[in-house]
Amino acid sequence: MAGSPEESLEKPLAGRVALVAGATRGAGRGIAVELGAAGATVYVTGRSTRARRSEYDRPETIEDTADLVTEAGGRGIAVPTDHLDPAQVAALVDRVAREQDRLDILVNDIWGGENLFEWENPVWEHDLDKGLRLLRLAVETHAVTSHHALPLLLRRPGGLVVEVTDGTDDYNRDHYRVSFFYDLAKTSVLRMAFALGHELGPRGATAVALTPGWLRSEIMLDHFGVREENWRDALDRVPHFAISETPRYVGRAVTALAADPDVARFNGRSLSSGGLAQEYGFTDLDGSRPDAWRYVVEVQDADKPADVTGYR
Repeated sequence: MAGSPEESLEKPLAGRVALVAGATRGAGRGIAVELGAAGATVYVTGRSTRARRSEYDRPETIEDTADLVTEAGGRGIAVPTDHLDPAQVAALVDRVAREQDRLDILVNDIWGGENLFEWENPVWEHDLDKGLRLLRLAVETHAVTSHHALPLLLRRPGGLVVEVTDGTDDYNRDHYRVSFFYDLAKTSVLRMAFALGHELGPRGATAVALTPGWLRSEIMLDHFGVREENWRDALDRVPHFAISETPRYVGRAVTALAADPDVARFNGRSLSSGGLAQEYGFTDLDGSRPDAWRYVVEVQDADKPADVTGYR
């Protein structure tokens, strides 16, 4: 039964089913919570559970993410999944099909590489095992998940696939990103969205690549020794951190895309949270509208003093 017009405005994704692969923390968690706030049923996956942590050995769990989705107004369902294991991913998708008989939104946010890449080390000096593990976690997982999940998503027209990466296509094309392995991983995800756009578009679905800006993830806040409540205390050491954004900002970008009946106009394209905020009018939790990638080019990379005037 359809809800009232007021309910449709408040919960534009009511009745929709999403799978956020890699939702334990960071962008994945922010996306899952915002999809829940828009009324969606959200399956959240990852390897860190209340019973067992991944090699990250951090406190965030997928059960916590599912609870946050439900608290936000949706329905969160945690399913422990290693997306490098095709059998586990197949079982996950079978469960979604059995319980919901539909999948409207697939978010590929699997990453797991923070402890694997080595800043600025050339490929011949970079630890090879770590580099190859990074590629498996950041690229192979996305391919495995799409292989198993897309037939379910294509059962109904209008499905949306979001490939989460770091950097826009324009930026990454002309800039070396951290290391050979990191650069290859993030650029590969951009190309995945382009290829999926060609395969999904004629079949009634849309694929996009989406990057947040400088993300105030749990790991980033810990790195700078601050919390979300006092994140500006890090600006004395890292002035350009002033352009940073919460994980909920990119979540609002995904929600805006999923609620847009004309989202197919973005098929195969590379998008950013800041760019979509200008398109759709949403803000971050503090009411600002950070446009990080424009800032990075025009201020940070131009060696100008940190100044977010006109960029948030």
